[in-house]
This record gives sequence, structure tokens and C-alpha cells, in this order.
Amino acid sequence: MPKRILSGVVVSSNSNKTITVDVTRRIKHKLYKKIIRQTKKYHAHDEKNEYQIGDTVSIIESKPISKLKKWKVISNTGKNT
Repeated sequence: MPKRILSGVVVSSNSNKTITVDVTRRIKHKLYKKIIRQTKKYHAHDEKNEYQIGDTVSIIESKPISKLKKWKVISNTGKNT
């Protein structure tokens, strides 16, 4: 099964080797058919502590690294400064 790749914005980088990524998706409501935004936060592994708050990053699914971390950062898709 292929690994999922998501893109989002870093909202926290306080922990050592861990960042929190806010991923926003657009979905259609089942009953009302209106497009709504759905947001979820993921903890991702950042080996070199190189990403800061506001950076846009891509993350990929991986084997569990800790209790909450099941994602790794694969690239920086741009800075939001």
C-alpha cells in the first residue's frame, strides 16, 4: 500500500526533533453539499530541527517513531514570512 503524502503549515517547533503540522483539506458536506475546510494537526519527525513556524512542508507516512509521531518531513515547499 502506498504511503500518504500531505502538505501543511508548521504551527509548532518547540519540541526537539518534532514539529506540529496543520493540514487543511477541502471537503463537500454530505447533506448540504457546501465546500467546507477541515483541519487536522500531525506530529512529524524533523531530524535536523531545520523547520520553523510558518514554513510550508510536505510530510510522508512512516512507521511509528513515538506515541504521537507517525510522519516524517520530506521537503520544504516554501517559506511563509
